[in-house]
Amino acid sequence: MLASETFSVERTAPEVNSNAQVVYGNSNWNTSITGSTPDILPVRTWEIESGACFTEQDVRSGAKVCVIGKTVATELFGYSDPIDATIRIKSIPFRIVGVIKPKGANSWGQDQDDVILVPVTTAQRRLVRFGTRVDGVRRINVQAKDRDSVETAKEEVRSILRQRHKLTDGVEDDFQIRDLTQALENAASTANVMGLLLGAVASISLLVGGIGIMNIMLVSVSERTREIGIRMAVGARPSNVRVQFLTEAVVLSLLGGIIGISSGIGVSKAITQFLSWPTVISMQSVVIAVGFSAFVGVFFGFWPAWKASNLDPIDALRTE
Repeated sequence: MLASETFSVERTAPEVNSNAQVVYGNSNWNTSITGSTPDILPVRTWEIESGACFTEQDVRSGAKVCVIGKTVATELFGYSDPIDATIRIKSIPFRIVGVIKPKGANSWGQDQDDVILVPVTTAQRRLVRFGTRVDGVRRINVQAKDRDSVETAKEEVRSILRQRHKLTDGVEDDFQIRDLTQALENAASTANVMGLLLGAVASISLLVGGIGIMNIMLVSVSERTREIGIRMAVGARPSNVRVQFLTEAVVLSLLGGIIGISSGIGVSKAITQFLSWPTVISMQSVVIAVGFSAFVGVFFGFWPAWKASNLDPIDALRTE
């Protein structure tokens, strides 16, 4: 095992892959079959939702057991408990020992829950047909002990693989080592760019909405000029008029904010329900949205409120 021969590797998980039609009763589903060891779960950051993972003893004996993803469980069993049920993969019976907690789609849009895990030796001997060699794998997932150990781990793995493949100095590697750290950084960079674009769109939307509120309030001031004059004539001060119109502008913008927040929560729930994409709605974002709504109301409502408070009472009372 690579982990026992290196200082920087935490754990490894060999992997062989295939696609197969899976049958249970009258239901069938085409999914991805991954042969590996129990370490595939922490390496791929999967967690067991119910049941348990297969064991190292299952790997050594080539047991016909499997762990299924949530998508497979839903397609074959609906809402029934699949633990200890027997499914057929390429006409071979496999007993389900566990169900993986759902993760949703990855950054490439691939459903991470549409998978079945089986012991690597079982996959080699019965599903992928690499023969009986337990080292005949196409991929090895390697997890470094920490972020600072990634480069060291890559060099250690490269050295060990060159020795095992009997490659002499000057001969190019006949394997590839892919570092997902760069992919994660690229994904984070893409997410930042998308965040800036969404922020720009939101800013334009706030500007347009604020201008709409200001126009509505200006029209309201024009239509209620006589009302303003009557209020001033009976003793209302300019500050009272400003507070009145600012309050109306804030209430108007808050109503729009509440409608927007409700719509956003509804769309997020629908995405999670129908596309299995995980969405998170934090209370902090809701509070910030409400605060921005109030700010827009105050900012764009100030000019109409100021205009209303500076009307001459006599001229306002003459307005028809």
